[in-house]
Amino acid sequence: MDVISALAQKRACLEKRALLAQALRDGFRHFGFLEIDTPSLIPAPAQEEFIETIPAGSGFLRPSPELEMKQLLAAGYKRIFQFGPCWRAGERGRKHSEEFTMLEYYAAGFDYRKLMGLTCEILAEAAIRVNGSLTLNYQGEEIDFSPESAEWLTVADAFNRYSPVALDDALAQDRFDEIMVVNIEPQLGRGHLTFLADYPASRAALARRSALNPDVAERWELYIAGIELSNAFSELTDEKEQRQRFAEAAAFRCAHGMNNYPEAEAFFAALHAGLPESSGNALGFDRLVMIFTDSDNIDAVKF
Repeated sequence: MDVISALAQKRACLEKRALLAQALRDGFRHFGFLEIDTPSLIPAPAQEEFIETIPAGSGFLRPSPELEMKQLLAAGYKRIFQFGPCWRAGERGRKHSEEFTMLEYYAAGFDYRKLMGLTCEILAEAAIRVNGSLTLNYQGEEIDFSPESAEWLTVADAFNRYSPVALDDALAQDRFDEIMVVNIEPQLGRGHLTFLADYPASRAALARRSALNPDVAERWELYIAGIELSNAFSELTDEKEQRQRFAEAAAFRCAHGMNNYPEAEAFFAALHAGLPESSGNALGFDRLVMIFTDSDNIDAVKF
């Protein structure tokens, strides 16, 4: 099939994509969020163990706008969101593309549980606006988008429920990610939204540890019909701890032959100036469009 014919067949998906983006924008504005834009070409990405970025020009194509949006939080912005292109090297498949669209949002004064409630409300309203109902059909499965039906499931409980080995054993055997992908993720978000929460501290990324249980991080990921859609944190605001985590991640990257990143100086300046208590979420917009259009491949909902 030629390019023009392929684009013509995508018209219905792309029209619904536009409606969904507008519904989400209206939802964020209703809750007092400001839409912003940050650069796509950045001097330094976050040091993360399992995300490889794409070098470009004098810097890197952003894997997410996280570090720049946190600079805005430190500058006094209270509630912000943006849609924008992001890039991650080597990601290609039914649910993956090297270039994709991220919907990212942050709220000062929120923790990850409060952000979960906001996320439920905005997605529920979008479902009504775009599809006329709180119930969507995805690949033959009905998904209830009502906030009341959403499930909060801890990682520990998910391992108890679905894993062939205990969580501690999976971590000790370096099988956590394997078991997540093979045994746990396909079971999540079946019939409703599932927020998989309280990740082991070793998987904290840029999330703060729980004050109630320092063995876990205040982090959740949203799943619908077995598809991971987003990654949210109560944000780590401690500069010293963040520097230590980045140093450990940089050592891992070096040992595995991954790109070497310079220090994210502006981000650490923001931490030093004082990042407010806040929570943020990075949502894969293309995957959400897949759910709303009943598409089984990310290519169906993009140019």
